[in-house]
Amino acid sequence: MYHGAADDAGKFITRVVLGLLILLHGLNKISGGVDGIGSMLQSVGLPGFLAWGAYLGEVLGPILLIAGFYARIGALLIVINMLCAILLAHRPDLFALTAQGGWRLELQGMFLFTALGLFLTGPGRWSINDR
Repeated sequence: MYHGAADDAGKFITRVVLGLLILLHGLNKISGGVDGIGSMLQSVGLPGFLAWGAYLGEVLGPILLIAGFYARIGALLIVINMLCAILLAHRPDLFALTAQGGWRLELQGMFLFTALGLFLTGPGRWSINDR
């Protein structure tokens, strides 16, 4: 059921903010490369060239989200990217808490589940193609 402009505004804010925050990581990859990710992949027996996929999840996905152009695909790219990041770089902290009692991976979890929510709900009417 469609609930009007407030739903669209909420989806717009959520997808633009998530897109911008993830895109900052992508810009860092553009300027610094993905060699570190390639090394992590190789350390678990995967080919290093898969590190180039970070550009899909941290550059292309966020741009699609921000624009609202095939935003569900953009959100899915971010979901895949975050799952890989959690499993490769943050696996030891998966079930760890901070000294304050919060989940050690709360930022990564917020990115992952916000992207998953956008994948499921879509971008709203304030998007280029509402997909």
